[in-house]
Amino acid sequence: MTEIDFYSGTGDKLNIACRLVAKAYRKGRRVMVYTSDERLAQRFDELLWTFAPTDFVPHCRSGNKLSEVTAVIVGNEPPDGLHNDVLINLDMENPPFFSRFQRLIEVTGSTPEDTQAARKRYRFYQDRGYQIRHHRVDVHD
Repeated sequence: MTEIDFYSGTGDKLNIACRLVAKAYRKGRRVMVYTSDERLAQRFDELLWTFAPTDFVPHCRSGNKLSEVTAVIVGNEPPDGLHNDVLINLDMENPPFFSRFQRLIEVTGSTPEDTQAARKRYRFYQDRGYQIRHHRVDVHD
């Protein structure tokens, strides 16, 4: 069963997501960062190149011909094959294919819309019997 972690209280959810991606990559995990919002995917893709001067995170967009061999995929189409380690959700909705991943990480921002959508996703997983771990992130992190 997919392990689910919620990270809340984040001042900048994209920065926290970048740090989580880098940490998973350093541990040898393959990661998909999910969002159905094309502009957000583009922003996150660019941020992965610049968020930390000493961290290099090889990544590409979903649908790219290199997605099968790249450690980190950003977008809304999961690659085929064995890329099923970690899914980081930046979307307001549940990723439709989350259960194929070993671990799902939900990163929630601090806006009222983000909080409300995260609560809805939390209930969705909880109602289906998933054990959920919650991590409160200090906004100074």
